[in-house]
Amino acid sequence: MQKPRLTFLLPFLCPGAKPEVATFAAGCFWGVEHIFLKHYPIKDQKGILTTSVGYTGGKEASKNPDYKTVCTGATDHAEALNIEFDPQVVTYAELVEFFYRTHDPTTLNSQGKDAGTQYRSAIFYHTPEQLKIANEVTAAVQAKHFDPIGKKIVTQIVEAGPWWDAEDYHQEYLHKNPWGYQCPTHKLHW
Repeated sequence: MQKPRLTFLLPFLCPGAKPEVATFAAGCFWGVEHIFLKHYPIKDQKGILTTSVGYTGGKEASKNPDYKTVCTGATDHAEALNIEFDPQVVTYAELVEFFYRTHDPTTLNSQGKDAGTQYRSAIFYHTPEQLKIANEVTAAVQAKHFDPIGKKIVTQIVEAGPWWDAEDYHQEYLHKNPWGYQCPTHKLHW
């Protein structure tokens, strides 16, 4: 299950703010976490407080999956990123738009050469307000960036369910291993 959040980061919150959680899947979770932390470094207090990569959105019977099992596709879990953020510094809408900027949301169950349901594009919302915002941002991104080129966003927008942190060696993998594999779609597309 989800590990406890680091309480020493709470002083970085704006006064009176409560942290919120955003959960995104956009292919290999190494690259998703890396690009978010590159543009919203925790030390720079741009709103992201903590991140963790893990597994979500799978079969109810597939509890506490590991990387090897998720990679078989048998669990239906997505490789995903959990972001704890300060909504008074960075909005959920901004994070959703950034999510769309950093991968190809028009490919079903794949990013680059990575293929399978674990690499799908998905927004896992935590509140009705997040659902509303995710739908609004998706519609705006579709109209501005994908309608003109004749492509359709296939990102799933589904309610967040159980979350399992990935193994420790996956956490901030590309920060620890800058030479490691990174999907070429994880870049700023606009």
